[in-house]
Amino acid sequence: MTKRTALYLRVSTDSQTVENQRHELLLVAQRAGWEIVEELADEGISGAKGREQRPAFDRLMKMVARREIDLIACWSVDRLGRSLQHLVSFLTEINARGVDLYLHRQAIDTSTPSGRAMFQMLAVFAEFERCMISERVRASLARSTKKLGRPALPPIVVQKIERSLAAGNSINKTAKALNVGVGSVHRVKVRMSAQPVM
Repeated sequence: MTKRTALYLRVSTDSQTVENQRHELLLVAQRAGWEIVEELADEGISGAKGREQRPAFDRLMKMVARREIDLIACWSVDRLGRSLQHLVSFLTEINARGVDLYLHRQAIDTSTPSGRAMFQMLAVFAEFERCMISERVRASLARSTKKLGRPALPPIVVQKIERSLAAGNSINKTAKALNVGVGSVHRVKVRMSAQPVM
């Protein structure tokens, strides 16, 4: 079956051209018998930019979503994006839509068993990277001595709040008299009412 193919081309600066990428990919497509349905090029745009800042890439993903293509052909993996996480997210999305990927420089074709194996390896490494980041965040939080949340009121202040409330003063009056937050006084009152009467 002839594969409906979109070429995705990208260069980072205005002084570069996508012509070499186009030429190489057209030769591969001709040999493989692919039908080129669209050539999409982001010229002078960094691969670190998001989808919304790369109009051709955005159009490519819309074609994927509408199932207008069977294969994306790209000159190199770094033309698609700069981070492994971004790449795996992209691969997962196109894979879910049944679209294959051909990367010329890396000789990866996900329509072949070896290409799919390489894709799965990339997914494993991306998952490992996410786990390592998560582990570093947890370790950093564990090392942190700063407690989250508000500091507890000193016991002497809590006793004054309890005496004021026991004397029949309102929460607002107690808070104002002792220069503490209304919420703090309210929490003390709730705790007092929860205590069993002796």
